Amino acid sequence: MTDLTGKTILQIVPRLEAGGAERTTIDVARAITDAGGKAIVVAEQGGMVPELKAVGGHYIAMKAASKNPLQMLKTAIALTALVKKEGVDIIHARSRAPAWPALWAARFTGTPFVTTYHGIYSQTNALKAFYNSAMTRSDVIIANSAMTADLVAKRAPTARQRITTIYRGTDMTAFAPCAVSPQRRDTLQTNWGLQPEDANRPLILNIARLTGWKGQEVLIEAMDQVLKADSQNQPLLILAGGSQDNTTYETRLRQIIETRGLNQHIRLVGHCDDVPAALSLATCLVVASTREEAFGRAAVEAGAASVPTIATDHGGARETIQAPPEVDDANRTGWRVPPGDVAALAQALRTVLAMEPEMRTTIGARARRFVSEHFSLQSMCAQTLQVYGALLSAKKPN
Repeated sequence: MTDLTGKTILQIVPRLEAGGAERTTIDVARAITDAGGKAIVVAEQGGMVPELKAVGGHYIAMKAASKNPLQMLKTAIALTALVKKEGVDIIHARSRAPAWPALWAARFTGTPFVTTYHGIYSQTNALKAFYNSAMTRSDVIIANSAMTADLVAKRAPTARQRITTIYRGTDMTAFAPCAVSPQRRDTLQTNWGLQPEDANRPLILNIARLTGWKGQEVLIEAMDQVLKADSQNQPLLILAGGSQDNTTYETRLRQIIETRGLNQHIRLVGHCDDVPAALSLATCLVVASTREEAFGRAAVEAGAASVPTIATDHGGARETIQAPPEVDDANRTGWRVPPGDVAALAQALRTVLAMEPEMRTTIGARARRFVSEHFSLQSMCAQTLQVYGALLSAKKPN
């Protein structure tokens, strides 16, 4: 591991609420501290602040989520003062809004600057392209998948040599099936309102916020086909995800479930705080997104939990799930189906449900090995700290 003794690394995100970028921020803050450095995180207040402090990180509140140019300038001034006061050695921005004040502070103080692409940013016009460009003006641009790296290189060809791919890391220990106690599983089943008679039903799990492009409607339609095709093997579908500030889509999903008479087979259970426990109950995970995702954290976490995954065949899923034609059937770790294709998703579900439990266990074990080799938390942190170390070595003394 790179030695960061005496060094201060500042990460900036919009706010410390649950999310992939925020989880990575805390994971890397822990790694910085373990390597002897000081980890500062600048963000707006959020529920993950206590967790950051628990791993040894230092939280500084700023209006880092604002897209208002005047507020961005104020944040840049405050950030510049903080960099000078703390002797910050590297600034690392993980989103576009805070990347602008971070860029200005880095330029003004001569501090090495890193950005991470955690998602695929819309770029439909010149104004959007300019707004996104803060993420490509850094000394090193970290992409969370090869697909993301290719996209960034196409949009900003001059940045190609500064792009490095570091996959989002997953805690293999936390997601190991043996790490989840019976009490945690029982608690989750109670919270989900599962009855004793549900215990023997195959459980299909979808973990995603409730929004149209996450594909829950497609999954409900596929589930309806599966149930109609086999009256004996009746799986239970759990849609675990919150609506955030807009409940219109959730209301639509509930109406579809009610109209089709699927209330006994599909449950909307809200946001899930214990993903390892949820996966420990699952027969398989489904990622039904109709829009490309940069990485696909849910599929990787399912692999770490030894749970087979069915995902839509685009974006990061092509890197996180091994399936034909890239590998033969004997080496698959899951299934990939065309986005929005109800029939193909239903067929994949039927294939998984028809398997002997031993075969699903074999595929799950294969998925865990694949995730351990390519997407571990240890690997992500080590590679990120190597980026920091290289920048610190190249930095000229004052």
